[in-house]
Amino acid sequence: MYFYQPSAGHGLPHDPLNAIIGPRPIGWIASQDAAGRRNLAPYSFFNCFNYRPPIIGFASSGWKDSVRNIVETGEFVWNLATRELADAMNETSASLPHGEDEFVRAGLTPAESRLVRAPRVAESPVNFECRLSQCIQLTAADGSPVESWLVLGEVVAVHIDETLLENGVYQTAKANPILRAGGPSAYYTIEEALRFDMIRPDAR
Repeated sequence: MYFYQPSAGHGLPHDPLNAIIGPRPIGWIASQDAAGRRNLAPYSFFNCFNYRPPIIGFASSGWKDSVRNIVETGEFVWNLATRELADAMNETSASLPHGEDEFVRAGLTPAESRLVRAPRVAESPVNFECRLSQCIQLTAADGSPVESWLVLGEVVAVHIDETLLENGVYQTAKANPILRAGGPSAYYTIEEALRFDMIRPDAR
């Protein structure tokens, strides 16, 4: 077994953590500041954390525009990143000056949301409108602060392309989502052919 202590470095060409915990869904987060300037950025530390109310969250390494905007306005939109939108999503990962519009850079269409002021990505087949529930600065085990923030938001509105619903059931693979893997450039998709099902056992 290869062994290392993260505090002393991993000793490998690339940190394996991101590859081991993966593939990871992408938090493609749209926000805007109080002046209405838009921001759109992907975060690979993202997931869903609660059913009722539905709560999703992403972690940002550094106090970036997304975090600043969400704390300022209390709102954001998550957009599903698909294989068809991969290049556009990647364009929005560029470090642009504050106030420069990633929607414009990536050639994406900002769409009006129903319940929040932050825009949706019109080309994305699924959007979650969210209101900020918590913004938490992470800490190490010894309590010392880490320069990363966990942003949690309650999903208050959901938009789904109806072609992804079959008999009312959302078809995950049909949306062709992309997932972040390890290394500097690896992504994956999923296929229905790779699906398998298991039923949770009854307690005995």
